[in-house]
Amino acid sequence: MTEATSARSARHHSWRRDVVELAALFTAVAVADAAANTVAHGPSGPVLLCAAAVALLATTGFHVWWARRHGHAPPPTATPAPDTAAPPAATTPGTGARQSALWRMRTTVRDEPGSLAALCTALSALGVDILSLQTHPLSEGTVDEFLLRAPAGLTPAELTRAVAGAGGAHSWLERADAHDLVDAPTRMLGLATRTALDSAELPLALRQLLGRCTIHSVPARSLTGQPLADEVPAEGVLEEHTMTFRDPSGGSLTIERPHLPFTPTEFARVRALVELDTRLGQRVPPRREVLTLPEGNAITVRRAGTDDLAAARAMHERCSERTLAQRYHGPVGDADRYLGHLLSPRFGRTLAVETASGRLVALGHLLWDGDETEVALLVEDAWQQRGIGAELLRRLVAMAAETGCESVYAITQASNTGMVTAMRGLGLPLDYQIEEGTLVITARPSGVPAHREDRTALRLRDGSRHG
Repeated sequence: MTEATSARSARHHSWRRDVVELAALFTAVAVADAAANTVAHGPSGPVLLCAAAVALLATTGFHVWWARRHGHAPPPTATPAPDTAAPPAATTPGTGARQSALWRMRTTVRDEPGSLAALCTALSALGVDILSLQTHPLSEGTVDEFLLRAPAGLTPAELTRAVAGAGGAHSWLERADAHDLVDAPTRMLGLATRTALDSAELPLALRQLLGRCTIHSVPARSLTGQPLADEVPAEGVLEEHTMTFRDPSGGSLTIERPHLPFTPTEFARVRALVELDTRLGQRVPPRREVLTLPEGNAITVRRAGTDDLAAARAMHERCSERTLAQRYHGPVGDADRYLGHLLSPRFGRTLAVETASGRLVALGHLLWDGDETEVALLVEDAWQQRGIGAELLRRLVAMAAETGCESVYAITQASNTGMVTAMRGLGLPLDYQIEEGTLVITARPSGVPAHREDRTALRLRDGSRHG
């Protein structure tokens, strides 16, 4: 029965009930009038009243007896219909009875009906669950990118062999994690948000979008004024394993991925992020933190950018030649020419330390270098041996850990005991290597403990005097 039919039936039933109740009311009035006349004018009026009272009491007693006998009877047990039985509890893949592993797979299939269905059938035969699918159309064929949940015992060789048997070619496979469960539009929005908030996030966003790749940012001119980067078309250039764009800060931005060709879809996504960065201009988050040194002086640690170029040059002028030589490992007369590169968020992140009066007294640089990251420090002579260098170094390594950098290295001299001690104070495994008379110390930031900023502040208050 539909809702409209049920409503009409209810209205019809209500109308009939009203008529019956009205008729019963008129009948009751007529009977009452006849009874009143009989009692008032008849010789047996009192007898009739007594009889009516007895009948009323008998009716009431019978009603009470009937209600007590049938009012507490248990309701009939309903037998559920077979099609409404509760379904059995489902077992979540990857937990309990069946362990699983996440994989990212990319393969090329023929651009014809049924090719994708054959691939999905082959994966299903192995007990593989397809969590997401992206297609990248090409001039010949289609590149399908899958996020798979496979049984833990399934080997990569078995998986790629099944894909090849179903018509997949040029397959590529790597382990995935929970972060890959985010769908492509949501991931792109997240990367665009990171890029919009901070210019230094563009290389990191591109690496997260494309996986393992190498990003080269070449300035338009060298430090001596010679041209370096070739002119790049405004729309960018896509080759099989290389993409090139105009760098928003000048020069060119080249992305290489030798193990896997780029697709037009990936090229369009990268171009959108680069254009967003170009339109927004240089951006540095305005976050500032105030710390107290052991002697009681307050300092402010914040992100720095090219707007701090004049203050950084003034700090260079106050530094001794020995301090500048330890930082730049060579002639120091033109050291300030490096600052434009160092302060640019395109090549990394820079932290600045200011005094209560607003004077810049230290700089810490985190410079992108492929899969590795270089860290460098410069502390004005009058502010050395107060723990400022150690504080900057810990924060820079923490940034590298948050961005997923595999290693962080510092190039210094063996005589620079402040830098060596600060690196050892990180509490991370270190590798030491001598290259052309300089000391290269490498640390892996994945071992940075949690709540490192709180512990760093404690070390500062306890009087640590590194750097």
